[in-house]
Amino acid sequence: MGLFTIFKKKAKRLSIPVDLGLLNTDVHSHLVPAIDDGSKSVDDSVNMITQLHSLGYKKLITTPHIMGDGYRNTPDTILGGLEKVKSSLADNLLNVEMAGAAEYYLDYDFERKLDNEKLLTFGKNYLLFEISYMNPPDNLYHVIFKMQTLGYKPVLAHPERYNFWHKEFDKYDAFIDKGVLLQMNINSLSGYYSISTKKIAEQMIDKKMISFVGSDCHHMGHVNLMKEVVFEPHLQQLIESGNLLNNTL
Repeated sequence: MGLFTIFKKKAKRLSIPVDLGLLNTDVHSHLVPAIDDGSKSVDDSVNMITQLHSLGYKKLITTPHIMGDGYRNTPDTILGGLEKVKSSLADNLLNVEMAGAAEYYLDYDFERKLDNEKLLTFGKNYLLFEISYMNPPDNLYHVIFKMQTLGYKPVLAHPERYNFWHKEFDKYDAFIDKGVLLQMNINSLSGYYSISTKKIAEQMIDKKMISFVGSDCHHMGHVNLMKEVVFEPHLQQLIESGNLLNNTL
C-alpha cells in the first residue's frame, strides 16, 4: 500500500461534493491541441472540456506553455489553435465560453518578451508565469517588478509545487507583499504531486493566500482526479474564503 493510498484513507472527506460551478471560471489549463504537453488532438480537447463543463465550469481560460526552449508558442499559435477547438465545440453544441492566455516560463528569453511583445493575459491584465522546479531564478524579483512597471499583474502558477520553498514559507508571504497573486492547482489538494505539496496548499488556504484556483488540466487523468478532489474539505474552505477571483473573470 503506497503512502498516497494511506494518506487518502486517513484524510477526512466531505459527504457532499464541492460545487465547482461556484468558481464559474477555470484560469489554468492546456486545452489547445498539439502545441505543448497538454491536449493531443481536438477530440482530446473536446472530451476534457465536456467533462470540465459537467463539473460546473462555465468558462475556461486555457493557458498553453510559452518557453524559450521547448514550447515556442506565440499568441498566433495559441489563439489560432483555440479557434479550431471553439469550432468543434460549436459542432458538438457545447455551450462553454473559451478564452486564451498563456503560462509563461520565466527563463532567459522572458525578459526580452516583456520588452518587445504584447503578452497574452486574462481578466484585468493578469499575467500567469511559472518558474523552474529545480531552483528559483536569480532575477525573479527583478522580473516581477518589471511586469508590474509595464502594467501587468503577475500571477505565480502553482506556488505550492515549488519544493524548494516548502521549508521557507515566508517566501510565499514575500510574494504577496510584493503584489504577486498566487494560483493554486486544484489537484494539489489530492496529494497527486506530493504529500508535502498538499500540506503547503492547505497551509496557504488556511492563511487566505490564494487568489486563483486552476485545474492545470493536461489530460483526462487530471479531470478524473478532480472528481475526487471535490470531496476535500480545504477546497470547500478555499471557495468559501471570499479570496478567490475566478468568478470575477
